[in-house]
Amino acid sequence: MYEEKNQKQLIELVNRLTSSIDKLGELDVDDIRRSINFLDWRYYSISEPLISDKEYDDLFKRLKDLEAANPNLVTADSPTQRVARGFSENFETVAHTIPMLSLDNSYNADDLIDFDRKLRDILGDVPIRYSVEPKFDGASLALVYENNFLTRGATRGNGVEGDDITNNVKVIRSIPLSADFERFKINKAEVRGEAVIRKDIFDKINERRSAENEKRTAEGKKELELFKNARNTASGGLRMKDPTELEKRGLEVFIYQLGYADDGEGNNQLFQNLESHSESIELLHRLGFNVPYEEQAVLDDIQKVIKHCADWEEKRDDYPYDIDGMVIKVDSYAQQREAGSTSHHPRWAIAYKFKAKQAQTKLLDIEYQVGRTGAVTPVAKLQPVNLMGVTISSVSLHNADFIAEKDIRMGDTVIVERAGDVIPYIVGPVTKRRTGLEVEVQFPKNCPSCSSPLYRMADEAVWRCIYPECPAQNEERLIHYVSKGAMDIDGLGKDILKRFMQMEPPIISKIEDLYTIDYNRVLSLEGWKEKSVENLKSGIEESKNQDIWRLLVGLGIRHVGSTTAKMLAKKVHRLLDYRDWSREQFEDLEDIGPKVAESLFDFFNNEENVHLIERLGDLGVQIEVDESQIVETNDKLGGQTFLFTGTLERMTRDGAKDLVDQNGGKNLSSVSKNLNFLVAGPGAGSKLKKAQDLGIEVISEEEFFKMIES
Repeated sequence: MYEEKNQKQLIELVNRLTSSIDKLGELDVDDIRRSINFLDWRYYSISEPLISDKEYDDLFKRLKDLEAANPNLVTADSPTQRVARGFSENFETVAHTIPMLSLDNSYNADDLIDFDRKLRDILGDVPIRYSVEPKFDGASLALVYENNFLTRGATRGNGVEGDDITNNVKVIRSIPLSADFERFKINKAEVRGEAVIRKDIFDKINERRSAENEKRTAEGKKELELFKNARNTASGGLRMKDPTELEKRGLEVFIYQLGYADDGEGNNQLFQNLESHSESIELLHRLGFNVPYEEQAVLDDIQKVIKHCADWEEKRDDYPYDIDGMVIKVDSYAQQREAGSTSHHPRWAIAYKFKAKQAQTKLLDIEYQVGRTGAVTPVAKLQPVNLMGVTISSVSLHNADFIAEKDIRMGDTVIVERAGDVIPYIVGPVTKRRTGLEVEVQFPKNCPSCSSPLYRMADEAVWRCIYPECPAQNEERLIHYVSKGAMDIDGLGKDILKRFMQMEPPIISKIEDLYTIDYNRVLSLEGWKEKSVENLKSGIEESKNQDIWRLLVGLGIRHVGSTTAKMLAKKVHRLLDYRDWSREQFEDLEDIGPKVAESLFDFFNNEENVHLIERLGDLGVQIEVDESQIVETNDKLGGQTFLFTGTLERMTRDGAKDLVDQNGGKNLSSVSKNLNFLVAGPGAGSKLKKAQDLGIEVISEEEFFKMIES
């Protein structure tokens, strides 16, 4: 679009327009539009601004004024059409032109060599050229252009469908509103890209929020939370209801793939007039898209690819955008087509993931947190350290054995990394930096919440408090009870619940108190209005009608998760019927071992637990099976075992598990030799690799449904 000759002409045009803004009229509107689009490209795609911000703003204002006075002059690709069209209450789900598959991952040179070997097994003894480019750490999206104009933008979603965010993407200035695809015999195109925020822009956003917080504090208002990292800020921005707020986040989009190109007669131009991925990136660059043009390398040997990836890993910190690896693609479209794809990923592409970043910091203290089952977890309190844009000050130390095996001592300098670039993890101490003043960690013998003695079972690594009235356990039990995976009480999050429990006197102190809340007292609290109180009341009332498997989960019985709870809910008419069961009866149930049977027996023979269930029943909570909701089962899956991984496209994970139950199959929670089928959707990770290593049959979601239908 902007070849050297065109650029010279447009620069002359910009100079003419900016020198006579006050005199511009209707005849100049098309020139103004062309100039602003060119200026956006210069600024956002090649980082070479041509005029000052004020000159740009003046030119843009002149265009708005002329179009406002003459609405017939407005065109679909006018820069003024980037202005938001109001709020989006909900985002409609739309199908991608072709699925946006995930990428298989590699973590070292051996993985890349294996990738090359597998490709040669498919393609034969032929030269293979690889295109290598940075793997941007942002949010994926797809843009559709028809007859040269941007007609739709969508999030990646589950890879097959995503949220329609067209109104939002139009405010991102690095995305062209129009591109001359027809010049290359393309009538409809879908391009894929990654929304990112430049590192320095992200820092400025948080600086502005900090300045705003000083003002809000002075006015007694709630402070704005600072953004944790650029990736989440970009991802959240794409789905903001108010596009004007998205515009403030400074998002840019790097287009990394021409996913689909149709000439209007059903002919895919990726295999007609275009021969390679690098050629399509060149085309997109010429059309004015922001692409990794200078960053892309085309290499003819996997060893060169390995060295190139290592070079980029060395300089990742100096690159202005967050990247977490490199993407390696077979460059030839003909070879891509021959290599094909699995249901999860293309065989012709792989992501080389950089090693987790590390930092060193001081271990200041260890706090011991008590969970709902009494498990005591040590948490390292660190001298705050910034790692990949996130300040880390607390990291789990898991249990006493972890501390002993790592030989972590109070006062140590420790190495911290973000496992998978997300979860903080302590690799171990830097023993060379010890001064001799470090002190061995003494795990507490008493509960930090209630001072009761701690106990450790012979087959467990965890120390526990077994005092039933322990305040910390009670708080965690309540948080678990209302959580999404249990009773799913809308409007009652962890912070609200803690506030209610810490008041004097408490609004809530135990589970049954949820159903006797004094809503007038809640209404008198700061920040609560009639609408929010009504929402809270509605959420609590609706929880009374939840299936009893959710109540079983919510009661927090050790070793009982949703799968076991659903099975238990089908065996009795009333939950309290389990009072009459023996250990042996529990153990006779399918997939119930001695440990779970013991836990269930002990729970239902505890008078306090029985009283709690009776009290909940009196308060209107469902403790009997709703006969109308009982689903007849069959034996289509004949006791076969299933595990789901990745994204499901036709239903939720829980819905798929229910189908297994209803059709005589069994759900497993992990990959093992007892697993018959792994159902893998887009985004499948380590479970898929483990299943393949064990020789377990991997099927797609569609194949799973065919098993049931047949």
